Amino acid sequence: MVELREPLEQLIHSPRQFTAGTTFPRANEIRLYDTTLRDGEQTPGVAFSPEQKFELACMLSDAGVHMLDVGFPSAAPSERQSLKYILDAKKSGRITSEIVVMCRSNSRDIDATLDALAEMGAKPSDCSFFIFTSGSDLHLKYKIGRTLLGLEGRKAEEWLDLPVSFYREANIRMSTKAIAHARSRGVEVVEFGGEDGSRADVDYLIELAGACYEAGGARYAYPDTVGFFAPEGVDYYIPRIVAAFPKKPLVIHFHNDFGLAAYNTVRALHHGATIPTVTVNGIGERAGNAPLHTTVMILKELYGVTIPGFRYDMLGQLRLKVEQMSGLPVAAAEPIIGHNVFTHETGIHTAGITIHPAIYQVIEPDSVGGHLRFLFGKHSGTVAVEAVLKKHEETLHGAGVDINAKLVQTLLRLIKDIRERRAAKSDHADEIRAYYQNLNHLGLTEHDLVSYALVLGPELK
Repeated sequence: MVELREPLEQLIHSPRQFTAGTTFPRANEIRLYDTTLRDGEQTPGVAFSPEQKFELACMLSDAGVHMLDVGFPSAAPSERQSLKYILDAKKSGRITSEIVVMCRSNSRDIDATLDALAEMGAKPSDCSFFIFTSGSDLHLKYKIGRTLLGLEGRKAEEWLDLPVSFYREANIRMSTKAIAHARSRGVEVVEFGGEDGSRADVDYLIELAGACYEAGGARYAYPDTVGFFAPEGVDYYIPRIVAAFPKKPLVIHFHNDFGLAAYNTVRALHHGATIPTVTVNGIGERAGNAPLHTTVMILKELYGVTIPGFRYDMLGQLRLKVEQMSGLPVAAAEPIIGHNVFTHETGIHTAGITIHPAIYQVIEPDSVGGHLRFLFGKHSGTVAVEAVLKKHEETLHGAGVDINAKLVQTLLRLIKDIRERRAAKSDHADEIRAYYQNLNHLGLTEHDLVSYALVLGPELK
């Protein structure tokens, strides 16, 4: 590598020259909120064992994640077992992250969770409770409308005829009652929010949040549940919500259906949100959630916001662990953590990299747990071949091999020839087929369900 005679900052224009005036909360006010163990596990076909959840929770805590959403303890015995592992580790100091459990806005969920905590020797104050409801009129009337009718003592036949205003008011009553119930039973921190916030009426969301704060809620979680936010939508909603509750933290939970979750999350932080929700590798329903790796690296590299205590160098380890546990490989070209993002083959690129990495790379591989490597093929050039040979010069000399131009040219012709012959014979259909077979076998398909019904149905008559 050539030592630059001038400072790199004089040779290139950094993106921070253009983002320097962008305001953010102070870096130590930003709290990373990981939901891999809950929303990530809602990825079709993904299921983590209690032991896997515990291992991931430890890794995420070690990486400096501030908050961990561990899911619904009321949902299954395995959920309660993983929560016990995690809370025991929290008690011993092995895990330092805040632990968040999920409940719907009803006393049954809350009481079941509190009973589970009591059974494992934990107190209500050992977890934060995220008690959620709906936010948009579409969800209020057509998703939870019949539930709200029952709570209000109305007839089921009235469902479609009642105006949206009825469901808005009923939802506030349901949510505040649930929060007050949790607080009365010793829960100290209640997070609250309404699904589909990015398609909801902002004035209603502010009214709902205000009522929830009065009932004892501690922080509002604002979601883009269906990943339908344009950045301009973030610009519309977030400043209004922050202005309405300027002394309160704001959680943001964005999905990635248009590939904008990480950027929209950063944009929301710019407007005063302080708690970004992310998942490792971006896993989650449909197109996933805001990926941890892109969210923290956009902040760090493009805006100069480095989160204190976060282990950026663990991004690669987290990627591999979640790949193994979920069965979902990350795309080779996935930014920051993909297999190929620090791999170079073309002669032009490899020549530039050997002169100075900054010519074709903007991220130091080691800083995110990656490593630089050369791949050889028909686009390779002599510079990369020679660079790799010199890297292993001691081994080669020990075997009596001299590194010279003739050897370099011979090897270059050889690897180009081999790659061309492999390309002529290659058919990746089997590998692609195996990839999709793996996806289908992560969970049970519709065909599996019908097959079981055919076997069990006659026996249940």
